[in-house]
Amino acid sequence: MRDAPLLAGLSIALLALAFIGLSLGAESIGLRAAVTHLFTAPSSIDAVILREIRLPRVAIAAVAGATLGLAGAAMQGLLRNPLASPGLIGSSGGAALGAVTVLYFGGQALHPQLVPLAGMAGALLATAVVWLLAGRQADITTLILAGVAVNAFTTALLSLLLNLAPSPFAVRELLYWTLGDLSDRSLPDLWLMLPCTLLGWGLLLGTGRALDALSLGERTAQSLGVHVVRLRWRLFIGTALAVGAAVATTGTIGFIGLVVPHLLRPLVAHEPGRLLGASALGGACLLMAADIGVRLIPGDTPLKVGVLTALVGAPFFVMLILNARRHTVSGA
Repeated sequence: MRDAPLLAGLSIALLALAFIGLSLGAESIGLRAAVTHLFTAPSSIDAVILREIRLPRVAIAAVAGATLGLAGAAMQGLLRNPLASPGLIGSSGGAALGAVTVLYFGGQALHPQLVPLAGMAGALLATAVVWLLAGRQADITTLILAGVAVNAFTTALLSLLLNLAPSPFAVRELLYWTLGDLSDRSLPDLWLMLPCTLLGWGLLLGTGRALDALSLGERTAQSLGVHVVRLRWRLFIGTALAVGAAVATTGTIGFIGLVVPHLLRPLVAHEPGRLLGASALGGACLLMAADIGVRLIPGDTPLKVGVLTALVGAPFFVMLILNARRHTVSGA
């Protein structure tokens, strides 16, 4: 297998980051003893900290990061555009709107899992609206325009909710959720996000060969037996399910789906099919590293992980623009 060294290296990095994430926290615990106590003394303090706080946080970071990296690689392969991101199809905005709507009306007081459930419902609803706007046989341009329109509408509704929030405390709660955060997550949050996430992964990971064929052009892909319209909607639905579940659980975390495929693409010879699995592992590593970073940065108010990924991702995006300009000038 050509990618075995790369995948092995990313897997080792992921395990190392998981070890650091499980060891790091306000309370100092022995990780080996805590793991042992999970089975021998499950009610002990270190076992409770590991099971209820650190393990869910690390697992959700890995799953959400893998989702964003995988979806970013899939969308870039589908659109044949290295600047494409998972948020293009409206699922991220729909998930954010659904979750913030529940927070606005105080639905989380009825049941804490209402927030991620509403986020997933919002992501699926946004994707359904894109489907209706674009039409079943839509081309790529129409799909992108439909996704941009839905994103703009959900952003406007989010702004409206923030504007109408009844108190500064409500504004702060709504705004903090949109910044992206992995603290205060629990095992029920992980179990809730996994069904949609795994279904989305299954739809995305099975498209590698079709994306390789599509990189040669739609006509060539069709001559090789690829049903382009079916592939398009498979990727859109898979992205909506997985990204919607991730955003509904963690809030909005940007740039991972853009940055990770760019970093790894040269290592897989720019082949879209080979990039999928590598981007999933790379996304998990990047989000887990960002979460470790926010825990290490001192301050009275903890930095949100979505803010850190944006601070890292925005300069990277500027670098891409400058490189594109340099290649354009040299080509001219």
